[in-house]
Amino acid sequence: MTILQAVILGVVQGLTEFLPISSSGHLVLFQRYFGLEESVLTFDVLLHLGTLVAVFAVFWKDIVSMIKKPWQRLTLLIIIATIPTGLMGLGLKDFFEKLFESGRTLGIEFIATGFIIWFADRSTAKLKNIDQISHFDAAFVGFMQGIAILPAISRSGLTIAGSLFRGINREAAARFSFLVSIPAIAGAAVLDLKDIIGQGLPAGQPLPFIVGPIVAAISGYWAINYMMKLLREGSMKGFAYYVWALGLMVIGLQLAGKF
Repeated sequence: MTILQAVILGVVQGLTEFLPISSSGHLVLFQRYFGLEESVLTFDVLLHLGTLVAVFAVFWKDIVSMIKKPWQRLTLLIIIATIPTGLMGLGLKDFFEKLFESGRTLGIEFIATGFIIWFADRSTAKLKNIDQISHFDAAFVGFMQGIAILPAISRSGLTIAGSLFRGINREAAARFSFLVSIPAIAGAAVLDLKDIIGQGLPAGQPLPFIVGPIVAAISGYWAINYMMKLLREGSMKGFAYYVWALGLMVIGLQLAGKF
């Protein structure tokens, strides 16, 4: 892996982790385009940890508050949301890994992501702020996050959509989506820890593995703030058009035997 490739993958991960277009799906596409195979899992986990730094940077006040008062309502909601995500991740880990390796469902999943965010964006209910999220709301968002373990299903897209479907207002939906990503990203890294230790880093090539996560953190920080502003003032439909076009392109390449 070259430093330029690491920078590109860092930008891709940082942007697509929080924009509703699927980070994992984009990483699969770019890594295959670059022909990368060695230590891909290690690099992916480091990129995700970079985006985790971005979440901490944006929401540090919420995080400090939860550390100081760990039994507050927001902490409980995040725990409740994490339970279905964790159960799905553990129970279906082998199944999800096979889909990542094959890439055969990427196109369909990109298109499905587009439909979900399209219908979520049409939601006009603005009933609940973050203090009014119920336990069932949190569990539903966590279930949606669990589905997003699929390669080209957007985690941020589905968690924001799940919140909007449950009548949570758009700004609170974005905030809650990004906060529930903290245990999801950290938990995925822990699950992959054994494989990462076995895989390690390529000899004499540490710099890309340092640069990539830093770039992911910076681009992720921008993407979070952009999405917060977009959900207050704009529409997510443009992202639906993008993933629909991308999904059709991937399906076309698959039918042509080039992917």
